[in-house]
Amino acid sequence: MSESIMTMASSTNHRKWKYDVFLNFRGEDTRNNFTGHLHNYLLRSGINIFRDNEKLKKGEEISPALLTAIGESRFSLVIFSRNYVSSTWCLNELVEILQSVKSKGHLMHPIFYDVDPSDLRYQKGNLEAEVDKHEKRFQSNLEIVQKWRNALTEAANLSGWHLGNG
Repeated sequence: MSESIMTMASSTNHRKWKYDVFLNFRGEDTRNNFTGHLHNYLLRSGINIFRDNEKLKKGEEISPALLTAIGESRFSLVIFSRNYVSSTWCLNELVEILQSVKSKGHLMHPIFYDVDPSDLRYQKGNLEAEVDKHEKRFQSNLEIVQKWRNALTEAANLSGWHLGNG
């Protein structure tokens, strides 16, 4: 996996990117384990990474800053974990990442960390309950929930890396 990431990050394109990689992940699930180790490895390899807790300026609104960082990144690593779907931040970022893939030549690579891609694809298992919670919470704006559903399906259909916890 690491050689593929470094090759993609170092590939050239006519556009100048501020970041090589945007990391999209559920902090409480992976910040202090898998994502933390991946982040450190990429940094040691000379890859310029955007990770939310380091590059945001204090007092800056989180959502616009994250959306901007996605557009300024060459590609995204999306780390799907057990509680990923419970985060509206993660889901909004995922929608933006996939839009950037279509409109800006952005690349996205999923990592299924202790999650079955078919559960994401069909929003079943534990993920079904989380999506149901979003539908209740956003019942006046079910369009956003449908965008999240579509993004999860689209991302789960991509070839990615499958990793177990540990």
